[in-house]
Amino acid sequence: MMNLGLKSRSRRVVQDSSMAVEKSKLYVRSNNNSLSKGFSDNYDYSCWDSLPSELLREVLMKVEESESKWPGRKHVVACAGVCKSWREMMKELVKNPEDSGKITFPISVKQPGPRESLLHCFIKRNRATQTYYLFVSLSQALADDGKFLLAARKCKRATCTDYMISLHADDKSKGSNTYIGKLRSNFLGAKFVVYDTHPPHCGAKMAKSWSTRLVGSKQISPRIAAGNHPVTHISYELNVLGARGPRRMRCLMDVIPASSIRPGGVAPTQTHFPITSVDSSPTIPFFRSRSNRIDGTVSEPLSGQTDSSLVLRNKAPRWHEQLQCWCLNFHGRVTVASVKNFQLVASPENGLVGPEHDKIILQFGKVGKDVFTMDYRYPISAFQAFTICLSSFDTKIACE
Repeated sequence: MMNLGLKSRSRRVVQDSSMAVEKSKLYVRSNNNSLSKGFSDNYDYSCWDSLPSELLREVLMKVEESESKWPGRKHVVACAGVCKSWREMMKELVKNPEDSGKITFPISVKQPGPRESLLHCFIKRNRATQTYYLFVSLSQALADDGKFLLAARKCKRATCTDYMISLHADDKSKGSNTYIGKLRSNFLGAKFVVYDTHPPHCGAKMAKSWSTRLVGSKQISPRIAAGNHPVTHISYELNVLGARGPRRMRCLMDVIPASSIRPGGVAPTQTHFPITSVDSSPTIPFFRSRSNRIDGTVSEPLSGQTDSSLVLRNKAPRWHEQLQCWCLNFHGRVTVASVKNFQLVASPENGLVGPEHDKIILQFGKVGKDVFTMDYRYPISAFQAFTICLSSFDTKIACE
């Protein structure tokens, strides 16, 4: 008779966790605005902060599994901001894009994409304001509402053009704490350099320029350990056919080793945005993916590495006699012919040619008047892919 009135501990945990999942979602929804601003680790969260670790893990695991797509995935992000114990647990449960194929936290845009498939995104262009917005696709449609990832603003200068890149759709100024890097072109629009505000790996050198001298001044947020770290060099070669022929581009990925495209190869992975407080003492990163390092910004140190850098080249298109145009197979992801369309693969100059050199690492193409698809994979990140695609928008005086 006593057994009929008792349940096993495991069954109680499952039932309690199911109820806690629903309560946590209600809690997240009601406090979503506050969570986005961050919470103090010392704040008293009563029962939410004192949940048993076994129950907490099962609750958060159910939230993570049930909210696999945006916009529902915002609850996963919100759970990581409830308190320190929730955040630490979420860092263990949420995998980075390489393993999960999902973009969850802001740092995900700086981490390499999935190894086995292309991550589908798209870019919207606003001609009037000269701004560009990157979204991750929520469906198989070529352009849906999408989940916003990054924004870029074009700034023309006397001798060059800058594209300022931000995590915020409306604030793209260099003084903002959401500014994460820029793309700079030369006067002819044939050569570009991508700068990351945060060191991509241990021992990374910071380029000296006028903008780096602003760091530490009042024009830069004192909470951002910002700088100019060159991570990619992009060049467009002279096209003898002018605008009628396909562009030829070469991308030198300075911080990605050529061996990263081979089985078992590793690319540097930023684990958090290195934020410092006003008194220069390090603060706990709000969003950080799992890593075997605690004090660094990459999953594995690359100091002393002798491997050459990865080089990407655009896949050569074929001339279609019936259509009388240059063609590439985008597998339905591109619908409008444009000189901006391209596919990037690993260059043979990286070493012996193998099957990994046939894989499309990044493809970009037009699907509407101001809408373009952007699909990328390991070993490049969404930030790197976005900057490479932005270079395709710029006018190229010497190449066309």
